[in-house]
Amino acid sequence: MASACKSFDVVDSLPEPLLPVKYPRTPGYRPRPEENKLNAWYWRCDIKGVDTGKLAGKTLAIKDNVPVAGVPMMNGSYVLEGYVPEFDATIVTRILDAGGRIVGKACAEDLCMSGSSFSSVKGAIRNPHRRDHSAGGSSGGSAALVASGEVDMAIGGDQGGSIREPSAYCGIVGLKPTFGLVPYTGILPVEVTIDHTGPITKTVYDAALLLEVIAGYDNGLDPRQPGNLQVPNYTKMLATELPGIKIGILKEGFGLSNSEDDVDTMVKKAAYQMTSLGASVEEVSVPEHKLADHLYTAIAYEGQVDMMMRGCGAGSQYKGYYPSSTVNALHRGYRTRINDMSHVVKTVLLFGDYLKQEYGGYFYAKAQNVRMDMIKAFDKVFEHYDVLVMPTVPFKAPKLPLQDVTVSEIWEQAMNTYANMGPYNLTGHPALSINTGFSDGLPVGMMIVGRKFEESTLLKVAYAYEKMRDRM
Repeated sequence: MASACKSFDVVDSLPEPLLPVKYPRTPGYRPRPEENKLNAWYWRCDIKGVDTGKLAGKTLAIKDNVPVAGVPMMNGSYVLEGYVPEFDATIVTRILDAGGRIVGKACAEDLCMSGSSFSSVKGAIRNPHRRDHSAGGSSGGSAALVASGEVDMAIGGDQGGSIREPSAYCGIVGLKPTFGLVPYTGILPVEVTIDHTGPITKTVYDAALLLEVIAGYDNGLDPRQPGNLQVPNYTKMLATELPGIKIGILKEGFGLSNSEDDVDTMVKKAAYQMTSLGASVEEVSVPEHKLADHLYTAIAYEGQVDMMMRGCGAGSQYKGYYPSSTVNALHRGYRTRINDMSHVVKTVLLFGDYLKQEYGGYFYAKAQNVRMDMIKAFDKVFEHYDVLVMPTVPFKAPKLPLQDVTVSEIWEQAMNTYANMGPYNLTGHPALSINTGFSDGLPVGMMIVGRKFEESTLLKVAYAYEKMRDRM
């Protein structure tokens, strides 16, 4: 072994290529409570891109798992406290190149491992409609800032619904693009086969606009991406009528064990209303949808241990960009502050590590193989339907847990939201959440799912529904 050490000394001495930092900025500041009433900001800054472009005049918040050079990044966790990245993620550069103005980092859940908004070490993120309710996770800060009007747009991340669920809880638009359409380069991951990043906005038009800017091939730096990506002008393909569009209401997305009747009723009503726009609407069954929760669990638990714990946020054995300073920061944090992680993160990592030690990756491997059958099943359905529709989350935003709840109760709220969203992290199909209205003062989200790399159709359907809804 000693003879190999010289190679590591040489590697350590070599200069390392970094992702570019093109625009000046100052470090910014941690906002005071009076300017952070929803606790949705982690950090405030002011970074201006070019003067013209598609995003000129737009303000944006960036989820705090996305590196912005010179601005602290914590990803909701004490294990990263004090880390300041020295590079911009690719999507940050694209936003600034398009004239966007980044005004801060949005709070995220602890290492992005919660579907509610209470696990961030900086405290619970409040729902702008009812402040004692969840804003959703793990991109709850991004959604709350957009819904409250503090920013025009935000970036979220989605490994099991973390763009779509907060958007549903906050009553706005959240788009998980097709797997690989938007480069994940430099962003802190959860699991490489389910990682997505995308827009959170007030309107469908803004979602289409932001997608135009951030989508596209990243010259081989992100292994999730195919090399032949084409990015159309999504905003020019929107429409207010839907002649010839076939919409399938997915039976398996309704009547779940935790479904609320008003949510199911409102989403079905919204789907059938689109017949007035020229679409045909009917129910369709995809039994494989019900298997997704189990496959997702097997892949996410073991995959997170390999990617986030053992791989310190980079994993290994892929060709592309590795954020080495993030790896160092996580490695140091795991050694010194691992006891300060949330109960949710500890449970995921302990169970994932147990599975790895006792079964050697068997369940992860088998779930990945079975996932291919699930992809085929949905691809076959999309031969007959343009989009599928179901509730984003089967229930409205729950109340945030009190201080004296048990670990089991915390776990239940953090992990009971994925049944309808997780399947499309597994299959890679694009999925968008849009508000159908309010019940008991809380928004109800409808999820629209489309064919891979056909975001244009998905956005067209959502836009037409949005315009019809706003006229009613």
